Amino acid sequence: MGTPLGDFVRTKRDSIQPETLGLPERGRRRSPGLRRLDLAARAGISVEYLTRIEQGRDRNPSIAVINALADALSLDAAERGHLRYLAKITGGECTAHARPAPPRRDVRPSVLRTLHLLEPGIAVVTNRLGDILAHTTGYATLTGGTGLLDAHAHAGDGDGVPNLTRYVFTDPRARAFFADWDDVADEQAFDLWLGPSVENSEWLSAELAPVAGPDFTSRLNRHVVPRRGTLRLNHPAGPGLRLTRETLDVPADAQQIVVFLPADEETETAIARLRERPRLRAIS
Repeated sequence: MGTPLGDFVRTKRDSIQPETLGLPERGRRRSPGLRRLDLAARAGISVEYLTRIEQGRDRNPSIAVINALADALSLDAAERGHLRYLAKITGGECTAHARPAPPRRDVRPSVLRTLHLLEPGIAVVTNRLGDILAHTTGYATLTGGTGLLDAHAHAGDGDGVPNLTRYVFTDPRARAFFADWDDVADEQAFDLWLGPSVENSEWLSAELAPVAGPDFTSRLNRHVVPRRGTLRLNHPAGPGLRLTRETLDVPADAQQIVVFLPADEETETAIARLRERPRLRAIS
């Protein structure tokens, strides 16, 4: 049985063409990407040890080995951070057999005051599972008519907390709302690895898998760090919106404040007009 760490190393190795690293072409191969022999040589480890890591038979490689693999795979900063995180959770217990205690969903007063200062802008407090814990009136305007904040859209969520991950993968309205749905889906699946706890992430993944199907499950172990570019939205009222995102981490609570800013004048004008409209009913 593999591990998240082994899956990531193998996925990255398979995605690298030898010529991009200045290595000679060794003829046709049965599988794409970099050979284990070449990656092991670049990292200064044995092929047998690399095989154990990829197959999940070695769960505790040293920091030096992790750094050597990052160098050998030419990982960027975000990918290096993900590799280190996977090494950390792989070395511990990563299996949950029952639903764990829910992640912290209360928002501290100081965080709420910070959110209030962002009014009438567009901002939201979430955790990495996608729970929407608090938001500005601007965020409600942005998502009005999409069903994202509707209580009935989250019937499977026990306490009724809106959840962006659940919405993206199980509500058909999400595919109309997010112009680049595949990119947003990649982001939400990837962020489960960074959830408040491994147990919470595994519980939500297990709950979503039967209803979301391969659109969700195929992304879980892909380990491709999302680009998080401009967010393009198709608002039900008609305008197409382009937004940039700034994320302010609240590490003590395993939460984050995400601020959405118009990426162009057309979006800024469209949002101003949306604020003047009466609240839309959700799309059925």
